[in-house]
Amino acid sequence: MKNSISSPILARRMLLLLCLCVIMLGLLAPARAGAVQESGSIGIEGKVTAPPPTQAASITFPRDGATINDLPVTVTGICPKGLLVKIFKNNVFGGSAQCTNGSFSIQIDLFSGRNELVARVFDDLDQAGPDSNTVVVNYPFNQFDGNSRPTLISSFAKRGANPGQTLTWPLSISGGSGPYAISVDWGDGKPPQLISLEFAGTFNITHIYDVPGSYNVIVRATDKNGSVAFLQLVGIANGQLSQNNQGQGSDSQIGSAAGKPRIVWFPVLITVPFIILAFWLGKRHQLHTLRRQLEQRGQ
Repeated sequence: MKNSISSPILARRMLLLLCLCVIMLGLLAPARAGAVQESGSIGIEGKVTAPPPTQAASITFPRDGATINDLPVTVTGICPKGLLVKIFKNNVFGGSAQCTNGSFSIQIDLFSGRNELVARVFDDLDQAGPDSNTVVVNYPFNQFDGNSRPTLISSFAKRGANPGQTLTWPLSISGGSGPYAISVDWGDGKPPQLISLEFAGTFNITHIYDVPGSYNVIVRATDKNGSVAFLQLVGIANGQLSQNNQGQGSDSQIGSAAGKPRIVWFPVLITVPFIILAFWLGKRHQLHTLRRQLEQRGQ
């Protein structure tokens, strides 16, 4: 009687164990679906959702109502740590910097006449937080023979690449009079990149960072009349960010591990013990069945 009952119980236990294996594999399926294989390695890709920032930055300089006679003007203030700060002038993007130690410093140029300055913070998902206080400044620019001042435009406030790889950044210049001389300080101590443009329009700046970190990128454009446009951006070299390569000249976050794929071991570590246990129980059940058959034949 005991033998006749133990076999179904053992079978049910094996079935339950196999079901647990299937459930575990099902839970790990999203991770496997997001795995990307590259050069024999597996990495995990995923989208993490989070609420947007709730704390605003605050502009402390320049003062509201100030008249600015020289460009660029450095806009400074306080901000929530770890967020990207973008400055807007008359609702047009004017420059960016990473919030470091609770403060920011961004060099911008101004439109002729009245400029309303607003700082806006963004998280790593590019979700905007509340606007800062509005600071109104005036730039009494005298045009030369009716010519307008040049303006630099970027669709990206922050852009990056792995160390040793080329970072390409599209920019546009408008206004002023060509030809234009472009100078780009990438913030890592290397000589500035120099570009000559005959006409206004879109162009690319390129750079290779050697050390992981984040950097203040200062772009300066001078037209043939000597009018100058400025644009500060955040350049990223992916990898582990240390205290030494996060300074003024380097200014943002970059995750860890240099953006390289990693081998994912945890599905194997979880499922292998279940497989071994199921195999052992199966062998035990098989031996039990054979022993029972031999006993029946002996009777």
